[in-house]
Amino acid sequence: MAEQKKMVEAITPMEEDFAKWYTDIVKKAELMDYTSVRGCMVIEPYGWAIWENIQHILDTTFKELGHENVSMPMFIPESLLNKEKDHVQGFAPEVAWVTMGGNEKLQERMCVRPTSETLFCDHYAKVIQSWRDLPKLYNQWCSVVRWEKTTRPFLRSVEFHWQEGHTMHETPEEAKAETEQMLKVYADFCENDLAMPVIKGRKTDKEKFAGAEATYTIEAMMHDGKALQSGTSHYFGDGFAKAFDVTFQGRDNSSCHPFQTSWGMSTRIIGGIIMTHGDNNGLVLPPAIAPIQVIILPIAQHKPGVLDKAHELRERLKKNFRVKIDESEQSPGWKFAQYEMKGVPLRLEIGPKDMEKNQCVLVRRNDREKTFVDLDNLEAAITEQLEAVRQGIYDKALARRESMTYSATSMDELKDIADSKPGFIKAMWCGDEACEEKLKEVAGVSSRCMPFEQEHISDTCVCCGKPAKSMVYWGKAY
Repeated sequence: MAEQKKMVEAITPMEEDFAKWYTDIVKKAELMDYTSVRGCMVIEPYGWAIWENIQHILDTTFKELGHENVSMPMFIPESLLNKEKDHVQGFAPEVAWVTMGGNEKLQERMCVRPTSETLFCDHYAKVIQSWRDLPKLYNQWCSVVRWEKTTRPFLRSVEFHWQEGHTMHETPEEAKAETEQMLKVYADFCENDLAMPVIKGRKTDKEKFAGAEATYTIEAMMHDGKALQSGTSHYFGDGFAKAFDVTFQGRDNSSCHPFQTSWGMSTRIIGGIIMTHGDNNGLVLPPAIAPIQVIILPIAQHKPGVLDKAHELRERLKKNFRVKIDESEQSPGWKFAQYEMKGVPLRLEIGPKDMEKNQCVLVRRNDREKTFVDLDNLEAAITEQLEAVRQGIYDKALARRESMTYSATSMDELKDIADSKPGFIKAMWCGDEACEEKLKEVAGVSSRCMPFEQEHISDTCVCCGKPAKSMVYWGKAY
């Protein structure tokens, strides 16, 4: 067990230094590596496999809802970016510009896409002619660049991977329904597949996406009480369509502008998985996206028949699960620690005594609960145990969020909570941006969202005392 102890000691305890704990995990679980390019990372095979599983689940859902994948250029001409004033102003500080092509100065600067609304609108102006061409339900999987000053693996990087859906609709009602539908897709994915409880709501005007009429968000709470914006869906109205002269012939033969949405989820969600479920032994991965769902560890593998049995089980199980065998010469203790570090949901141990009894041992990553399983019922038992892992980590995350969510009815009370208790604060707001700014200045919190499920905390704004319009979740965020 000395080797296991050493392995675990390699991770800084989260209670001691949460930022260092996070960095230790992304490095030691081999999710990413640093590069010579400032703010950019190599996503290593294990980290990329997590992203591929996320992609597969979301992409399948998108396609079931009628969306098609496309690919847009990486570069946006400056004149194109400038067509939507609010949008370009919102992204200006983060834009990376290309000014040279080979040895020649470009006649027009090109930005490396920070997002692709302008590219989609430029294309839609050419392909949308009639109401019969609508809706256009497009999505692309790509990377984007935003010139961040402070970076952190997965959570905030200069280049990151994501999907961005961009749709056009005949009526505002259809576009708004799409916006809400896609937010629900993200929320269901987070809660069901990632076991991350989220709060669904609308962003304030100060926090909404540049150029949007309304931005909807799902907010998750991390171990340290900070919020992570985990997915967003935006309703643009016809603002972009007008700026880019996207028109179509309506049912009454009049010229109309379509109504637009966009929605996205990025690799920052991997950071969210780490900070929601991880512990001081490493990653704890939800089974739906774990690259390895079951790790088979042959015990006393030098004894006759043990490795053969392990391989037989892998061949049998790989039809239904993502399975791997570790038949290296490392000690069982080292292997236990290694796969705990990597967050594998289920460990299957098989040794000579187990073989005599036609059984194996299943050990859950989240709580180390051991179950002895008859090999004749193995598939059903694994399915049951993987669901127990998912439910267990979801319940734990939800209980943590509920225990770290507070209510405040005055500025002093809110500031006291923000200073002494990490987590979310529910408080009423008058709707005035000046109060939102003051809360940021005085208490160091930002508005996370106006939840769809409103509660009545008090009649007055927590900041100014005027009549309140909405209950808002406030907090510190990544």
